[in-house]
Amino acid sequence: MKCVIVWGNIQESTLCFLVFFNEFSTLYWIIHGGHRLLSEVMDVLYWILLGPKVENRPKYYGREYHGMISREEADQLLSQAEGSYLIRESQRQPGTYTLALRFGNQTRNFRLYHDGKHFVGEKRFESIHDLVTDGLITLYIETKAAEYIAKMTINPIYEHVGYTTLNQEPSLRKHLTQSPEAPDGPVSAIDGCNAEERLTSLVRRATLRESDLAPKYEKVHNFKVHTFRGPHWCEYCANFMWGLIAQGVKCADCGLNVHKQCSKVVPNDCQPDLRHVKKVYSCDLTTLVKAHNTKRPMVVDMCIQEIEARGLQSEGLYRISGFSELIEDVKLAFDRDGEKADISSNAYEDINIITGALKLYFRELPIPLITYDAYPRFIETGKITDPEKRLEFLHEALKLLPPAHCETLRYLMAHLKRVTQYEKENLMSSENLGIVFGPTLMRAPELDAMTALNDIRYQRLVVETLITNEDVLF
Repeated sequence: MKCVIVWGNIQESTLCFLVFFNEFSTLYWIIHGGHRLLSEVMDVLYWILLGPKVENRPKYYGREYHGMISREEADQLLSQAEGSYLIRESQRQPGTYTLALRFGNQTRNFRLYHDGKHFVGEKRFESIHDLVTDGLITLYIETKAAEYIAKMTINPIYEHVGYTTLNQEPSLRKHLTQSPEAPDGPVSAIDGCNAEERLTSLVRRATLRESDLAPKYEKVHNFKVHTFRGPHWCEYCANFMWGLIAQGVKCADCGLNVHKQCSKVVPNDCQPDLRHVKKVYSCDLTTLVKAHNTKRPMVVDMCIQEIEARGLQSEGLYRISGFSELIEDVKLAFDRDGEKADISSNAYEDINIITGALKLYFRELPIPLITYDAYPRFIETGKITDPEKRLEFLHEALKLLPPAHCETLRYLMAHLKRVTQYEKENLMSSENLGIVFGPTLMRAPELDAMTALNDIRYQRLVVETLITNEDVLF
């Protein structure tokens, strides 16, 4: 067996050379100003411990595979060079594999998995080579800069957002003059057609915070693990985001880029951007209203206005279904055109198509209008037989809903109450509407089929009570 030196041509974002730096001051400089070193493609040194030809070697492993050897044997082999690695089959659990990696003068063992890609944790890699590269980077930084990393979130730049680009956006000038935090001095002009392109998520959030038109709903960020191409800095702590892949997380709704550890302390102040929110249906309700700067989803407002304009006396309103293909057309129109969607009688003469589109919107919400968290409380309320007590408990249950959900529910219940005022014509009582809307607005969170079936009658009672007492409860 021998240890082979392998040279690799690695792109600028890898930072693989860090594993050979020993000075903390150098690491600190890289975290803060890594772009100086990352501006060129670098040659990187790797150590792969080649094993003998092993029969029945998994096809997705190469010469780094050493077969079934013990921890002690692996440790002895890897002691030849820092940064060397091999793969072995577990003696205790045949059929499982371990990555043995030499770092810090000791051998570290990681259970290795493969499902088309290689991984030992959350990150998945195309090759073992990339996995080891990223692992060495992470181990080095977390070992040498653990104290500094722990302090990164203590003094974030998050509350002082936009400090690098805020003065470049002329449309922000009126906000700056009203804001006590606005910097002194003139605002430079930039081409209007490129303004939106240059407006970062941080600057946008600072702008909307000053706007009286923006809803005051709180929204958590929708962070997803993200691989950044080229140098990136955390928009919470302003430190460099290291690693080969999955260096941090990105909010799918507003585009905020932060370290994974910083994401745990970022305030719940996501301001969704329409460039990230691509559709109306199947979109989180709070995300949609904040992206469009509205109190309620536009699909709810527009459908209800259309229904009240020409359909309140329609027999079987909400009970009779429209043609599913035309309901899908309405859905596509909202997803494509937003508030410009045409749902007038010229486009859809049958009002049942509009009621069907509204019900479909609520059914496709990823988080129901009456949320999963609040669901148990609402069901318990439905089980209360005393009307006075039920109202009292229902009023408390409503406080558990996110503000955007509560406002939408209030608006919908007021509308359904107006529907019941035409009961002689449309034959829809609050009880009938409760039957229709109970399962639409409330969905059981991972309950067994029998429990969910039993809950249907309580869902009906809850919605019926909300409609009847809408003026008291909201």
